[in-house]
Amino acid sequence: MSYLRFEKAVMTNLEESLRRELLRTNRSGAYSSSTLVDCNTRKYHGLLVVPVPELDEENHVLLSSLDCTVVQHGAEFNLGLHKYQGNNYSPKGHKYIREFSCDVVPTTLYRVGGVLLKKEVVFQHYEDRILIRYTLEDAHSATTLRFRPFLAFRSVRQFTHENSTASREYHPVENGIKTCMYAGYPDLFMQFSKKNEFIFHPDWYRGVEYPKEQERGYASNEDLYVPGYFEMNIKKGESIVFAASTSSIKTSTLKKVFDDEVADRVPRDNFYHCLVTAAHQFHFRDRRSGSSPEHLDDSDDRYLLAGYPWFKARARDTFIALPGLTLAIGEQDYFEHVMKTSEKGLREFMDGKPLSVKLYEVEHPDVPLWAVWAIQQYVKDAGKEKGYKMYGKLVKDIVKYILTGGHPNLRLDDNGLLYANGRDKAVTWMNSTANGRPVVPRSGYIVEFNALWYNALKFCASLEAELGDKKFADKLEKQAELCKQSFIDTFMNEYGYLLDYVDGPMMDWSVRPNMIFPVAFDYSPLSQEQKKSVIDVCTRELLTPKGLRSLSPKSGGYNPMYVGPQTQRDYAYHQGTAWPWLGGFYIEACLKLYKRTRLSFLERHMVGYEEEMDYHALGTISELFDGNPPFHGRGAMAFAMNVAEILRSVKLMEKYTYQK
Repeated sequence: MSYLRFEKAVMTNLEESLRRELLRTNRSGAYSSSTLVDCNTRKYHGLLVVPVPELDEENHVLLSSLDCTVVQHGAEFNLGLHKYQGNNYSPKGHKYIREFSCDVVPTTLYRVGGVLLKKEVVFQHYEDRILIRYTLEDAHSATTLRFRPFLAFRSVRQFTHENSTASREYHPVENGIKTCMYAGYPDLFMQFSKKNEFIFHPDWYRGVEYPKEQERGYASNEDLYVPGYFEMNIKKGESIVFAASTSSIKTSTLKKVFDDEVADRVPRDNFYHCLVTAAHQFHFRDRRSGSSPEHLDDSDDRYLLAGYPWFKARARDTFIALPGLTLAIGEQDYFEHVMKTSEKGLREFMDGKPLSVKLYEVEHPDVPLWAVWAIQQYVKDAGKEKGYKMYGKLVKDIVKYILTGGHPNLRLDDNGLLYANGRDKAVTWMNSTANGRPVVPRSGYIVEFNALWYNALKFCASLEAELGDKKFADKLEKQAELCKQSFIDTFMNEYGYLLDYVDGPMMDWSVRPNMIFPVAFDYSPLSQEQKKSVIDVCTRELLTPKGLRSLSPKSGGYNPMYVGPQTQRDYAYHQGTAWPWLGGFYIEACLKLYKRTRLSFLERHMVGYEEEMDYHALGTISELFDGNPPFHGRGAMAFAMNVAEILRSVKLMEKYTYQK
């Protein structure tokens, strides 16, 4: 029995099937994404979406979809589905779906009269190539398959419309064609494992509509170009593999390539395995020219993408997500690969040099502090000696950099606290802006910045005291003591929770989740009593089945529904929406304080995430959730920090579970 399986009743009900999305990635920046019934509902959806570095830094939809038609006795049954203006769906191929499962690879079973057709899809790792295998499971008479490709050749942020500039030219290649609609784009190769006939019949399909864009207050329709169709016969028991790619492939190898890719997949047969697959989807290997896809080249830069479909490798997200996406699933080597690339970017920034790596937003003041936290998790995993050997110097250099006032927006004051200016520009993870101004202008002494700083000082001191410079360790301990006292004096209020930020006379009394960090970190300036009080407030006002709210319902400005046009969403983004990654730190804080006594409570909390496996984007976790019931997933369909912290929570909880 498959863990991710849907019967005919769900698949044919568009209300149910259209809100479930699928994501496949190649671990090199390209992806393929649509809904379960292959009806694109976002402009970011597409069968083959690839980066085109020659053009810009965006991804581009080359092949939007591929409609398959079953032909028997002259009757045509089109299995495709598109939404057109006026709420028209055509050709309604979803009504032929018998079941869908996603155990190893996404598999759809179609029933058309006596025909039973199975479709399986994989994205080849490290290649810009999507592979689809069609198998005729059953047929009572001669069957022909017809394939109609819908081309877009556009950025994921734009739309394409009928125009005379688009090239209609195509060239035959082995068992297929190559074509390119506009100059500057790579050729799109469409090939089959079997000889076929391509019938050139150019046409524009006008008014294709994307309801997700409509919901978000954006333009939502485009025209797609169809150059013609491929046709071939298929016998009962026969499989045909289709490949769409930016490079040609020897078609006799397609079946083997497909089988090899399937063999490489982790079966998504439970919650944990879904999350492991989801973790791998954020891998991004930036191949150096000349490095082969089969063999990982150490010169290749390795990143973690912050989320799909629109986020790049952001520095803060990288360091927060890194332990959960690598160490929590036993992949220490990938931690080291990503940290190698990220350290390069971090050092270039600290030295005031231009960045040679694609690590974005490295200038944010808490980024180096999160890097220290990530290394701290590595040290716990790999041991102090190895950890110090690998990253001791980096930790020391970061701490010195901050101590000596190297960071342009991080000032160490005489009271031992760090001050950052966030009035005009968002500098924390709560980074939404409206009319060019931060929606939540967190500035001055920011609670998690200083919790991170205290933790970094203590962690660096413990490493140096044991393995390095004892004199420096003593200096850091004194600094930490000063920071600790000021932290409590500045942030702890008489109601038993922590102020979010303090800037001179300005104190933010809003109940926000950032106060969970000093309770969760290994080194905390808070007493046991203070920690307990903070956890109680978080449990009472912020905890939801999908993580912690970004703002308490009792605080002014609570806006928990992330819906509507851009500006409306910006004002809700950190004003009450729930974030699973914050829930990870909440779980860690509870375990540190209450040990086993809170375990069953936390296990029940995890059920809220498991429910997400067959909702929104299958097998992964959305960016954020409404802060009020029913807690719908919103924003990006897959978000690295969320997946990471849930995986880390699973690992943390295992330590406290009874061994059978």
